[in-house]
Amino acid sequence: MSATPHTMHGPSARLAPFGESIFTTMSRLAVEHKAVNLGQGFPDFDGPDFVKQAAQRAIAEGHGQYARAFGLPETNRAIAAAAQRTCGFEADPEREVTVTAGCTEAIAACLLGLLSPGDEVVLLDPSYDSYAACVAMAGGVARRVRLEGPDFRITRATLAPAFSSRTKAILLNSPHNPSGRMFDDAEYAIVAELADQHDAIILSDEVYDAITYARPHRSIAQIPGVRERAVILGSLGKTFSLTGWKIGWAIAPPAITAGIRCAHQFLTFCAATPLQRAAADALSSVCRDDSYLKQLHSEYTARRNRMLDILNEAGFRCVEPEGSYFILVDAVEAGFPDDVTAARRLVVEAGVAAIPSSHFYDPAHPDHRWLRFAFCKRESTMLEARRRLLANPPRRLAERAV
Repeated sequence: MSATPHTMHGPSARLAPFGESIFTTMSRLAVEHKAVNLGQGFPDFDGPDFVKQAAQRAIAEGHGQYARAFGLPETNRAIAAAAQRTCGFEADPEREVTVTAGCTEAIAACLLGLLSPGDEVVLLDPSYDSYAACVAMAGGVARRVRLEGPDFRITRATLAPAFSSRTKAILLNSPHNPSGRMFDDAEYAIVAELADQHDAIILSDEVYDAITYARPHRSIAQIPGVRERAVILGSLGKTFSLTGWKIGWAIAPPAITAGIRCAHQFLTFCAATPLQRAAADALSSVCRDDSYLKQLHSEYTARRNRMLDILNEAGFRCVEPEGSYFILVDAVEAGFPDDVTAARRLVVEAGVAAIPSSHFYDPAHPDHRWLRFAFCKRESTMLEARRRLLANPPRRLAERAV
């Protein structure tokens, strides 16, 4: 009897188109070339002591076992209180708040728990790369709408054709990664009207709600009629510079929450208990006293201005962000044929890593114009990037790339 030959198995058909994340690729290149990493969006500084001390207390006090699947009671209450301040509504912490292992898991739980095979989800490109992957994992179909830079505005003419009788949800992100846009009420109204017409859920990723410049954050849930069909997605990591803690949440009406929780319990069951406990203390603290948030705003405003100055001095034309901690620059205007060439030239020859934003688009319809730089970095990191960019100006690198 001959042995059955072994088959080399790869990713599933649903995930095969995605391959390795661009963040993994660029971070690997950054290490290989000893580059200043302005690509992946995580701070190179630590979070505040009062939050870290809360986690240490939680560990010392024995919060080491599973939490409830949908969150510690005190964490759910703190998230609900924070949402009342930022989103303008009072959520029921027991029936409407679900604590997840970061916002990325919250997105996956929403899509896995709410979609049926073939349901369509509208994505606004450029969009964070996990969105399309999570839609695919859930057996859904991504209907991608391209927002044109440098304004990246939502218009009825571009958005309405993406909706149909098969539309289950639209995934919105404001403040927006990677463009830094904060969508306004007129744009929210377009989304709300189309969602209402097609009975679609609005998944609103608001992880950068505390990092804004143009004006305070305003949630789409504050638009009349949206609350009953909205899922507000948030995270501790961006606000408190603790992205590795992976504490996120989803806030939604009970009927929608039931689907989210059903998926969440089989994904991670619960987020890390001591970090949930610390998150409760952190969120409660800023609800009582907003001095930390004011300091965060001041520090990020300074970082944004510093990075804009550096990139302008290097010869890039920038899209000035209204929120988040990213800046897009025009790689084509700087002389490169496309963003991928620009990113590779910069990391290899200038020693500065950025993200080519074409990876945030439908692969069939990418925009190869934009490079994304992260400025959630120390002053010394940004100044070293400046030194390297001025020593190897982008236009000189672009001339060699042709």
